[in-house]
Amino acid sequence: MEKGKGSVTGMDVDRPAKLYIEPTNRCNLDCRTCMRHGWEEPLGFMEFGLFEKIMEDLRSFPERPGIFLGGFGEPLGHARIVDMVAAAKQGGSQVELISNGILLDEAMADRLVEAGLDRLWVSIDGSSPESYADVRLGDHLPEIIANLERLNVMGNKPELGISFVAMRRNIVDLPAVLDLAQRLGTRRFSLSNVEPYTEDMTAEMLYGQVLFEALPEGGCAMPRFDRSGIGRKTLEKMAGIFPDALAFTPLAPGRKGICPFWQRRSASVRWDGRLGPCLPLLHTHTVCLNGQPRTWPDFTFGPLSERGLAEIWNSAEYHSFRRKLDDFAFAPCTTCNSCDLPDVNNEDCFGNVHPACGGCLWSQGFIQCP
Repeated sequence: MEKGKGSVTGMDVDRPAKLYIEPTNRCNLDCRTCMRHGWEEPLGFMEFGLFEKIMEDLRSFPERPGIFLGGFGEPLGHARIVDMVAAAKQGGSQVELISNGILLDEAMADRLVEAGLDRLWVSIDGSSPESYADVRLGDHLPEIIANLERLNVMGNKPELGISFVAMRRNIVDLPAVLDLAQRLGTRRFSLSNVEPYTEDMTAEMLYGQVLFEALPEGGCAMPRFDRSGIGRKTLEKMAGIFPDALAFTPLAPGRKGICPFWQRRSASVRWDGRLGPCLPLLHTHTVCLNGQPRTWPDFTFGPLSERGLAEIWNSAEYHSFRRKLDDFAFAPCTTCNSCDLPDVNNEDCFGNVHPACGGCLWSQGFIQCP
């Protein structure tokens, strides 16, 4: 995890600094942790012509934002993913990609290296084939490790990062995954809690008690766990290998939350070209919390096939929403859920209309992404 860069208030916000692009929302796995278990959404692949149009739109900004290829699908399953990496690099962006690593065979690795990929994130939620299969519902861990070991000896290889989603069923594996990350020469580590998209997943949460505590002073870059959720020795081990993993982000006094995506001055693009402020709002989905399901309708601008990225970014509507994120004066729906308003995230009791981000687990430091 990278150290926080401070509040966006008063910063240069005339351009996005990072653009998440979802090449596809299709996947070759059916992980029990995935948002797809809490949605009914069409599946598809981003047309390469649309991706080229987005790259052209970025020429309107004085500096190119970083490009992160990933969303709620497997990017390596897109037939033109290597061309996307190459096009983004040719445009002057630093390019990251997140994958489950299954399709990272020798040919794919060679092509990604040749295209100039800067950083590869791989999701690994178990240290043994059995524990990995228990989460990812597929026995692919030996194959993934072999793929990463082969990549590790290649010249001009991308920097490697490991992403781990912590649950009751796999938290004992975290020290061994840290050992694996160190053996593979991993430079970055992203640790997150699980977001309960289904009622069954609420039993896997490691943060039930701290839901009702205020955000720690300084915000949170390290996910918030119950004290019994993760051992002190494991945290010390993580800090020793990845010293930035336990950093905190600045949080103004009295603020009840902070949007990590707006902290990064990022925007997100769905596979069909709709532009949104963050990854979780790209798709309509359900989150189950405190015994109550809450539907989050998607919230996007666009589409980019019809409007320019700079036009949307500089629109009055988008500016107004970013000011709301900067103030973050939303009702504390994450810890309340005592009225009928949280059933659908259209309005909160403070009068904020959709999206009312006070119920967002990302803004409360529980859910993380690279």
